[in-house]
Amino acid sequence: MRFIRALSAAVLLLGVAAGPAVAGPSPSASPSEDGGAPTEAGTSFRTATEIEQGQRATANGSAGDYLYWSFPADAGQRPTVRATVRLPESHAPQTWRIDVYDGLRRRQACQWGAENRTAAADAATLELACVLRTVRGWSEPWANDPLPGTYYVRLTAVRLPTSDLGVPVGAEVGVDSKDIGGAAAVDGSLAEPLVPGVAVSSGKDDGEDGEDRSAVLSAIEPEDGWSSGWWSDRWVWTGAGAVLAALAGIGGYALTRGSGRPTRVPPTA
Repeated sequence: MRFIRALSAAVLLLGVAAGPAVAGPSPSASPSEDGGAPTEAGTSFRTATEIEQGQRATANGSAGDYLYWSFPADAGQRPTVRATVRLPESHAPQTWRIDVYDGLRRRQACQWGAENRTAAADAATLELACVLRTVRGWSEPWANDPLPGTYYVRLTAVRLPTSDLGVPVGAEVGVDSKDIGGAAAVDGSLAEPLVPGVAVSSGKDDGEDGEDRSAVLSAIEPEDGWSSGWWSDRWVWTGAGAVLAALAGIGGYALTRGSGRPTRVPPTA
């Protein structure tokens, strides 16, 4: 009996000691953390799925749901958002809409693109697109100009028959940008990009042995990092123009100055 008790205790101790060592990774790892494109969409601004520019994110949902994604956009970029909705085999005519919001959750108007389309009853897919205005490095507080930071994409059906409410649908969203360069440069920049949590500074938590605690809610940023806002290729063209102007001035002076003062000729007797 004592031997059985001692054996049970030894097995219990070994299990407790080996428990943390054999614990595997969490099965709920985000696809974006693995380097792949996300396969889910958020249901609000706070739960929007983060995607990088150039990725094609997919998601499955139900007609009538709000699907949210977020992506970073820097100064000088002109983002283009494209979405494809996969509809069921049998459905009534549906109208879908794609909306884009900036870091202040202000809806940004599309320069062009089909941001609102109606799918016929026999349509299998529906494609939407929205080309935003060029992101500015700085703007007046009263203006509605797009600024650097996180942008939110919302995809939803705006005119949906009751018979199609809740039917399964699929969505695919991608974002690409065109670099406009110095043509869109402005004399100014934001202190920080408009991303969630940027206003929350890191601090000390006495309850965690003095470790730094950061409350950054967004981990996405442009591939080359956020630009400072003051440098653009406009400086190159300005410098080149100044050099050409100086050379033109020197050449004009050399052509108009002549050969110098006329030579004095002694008077004849």
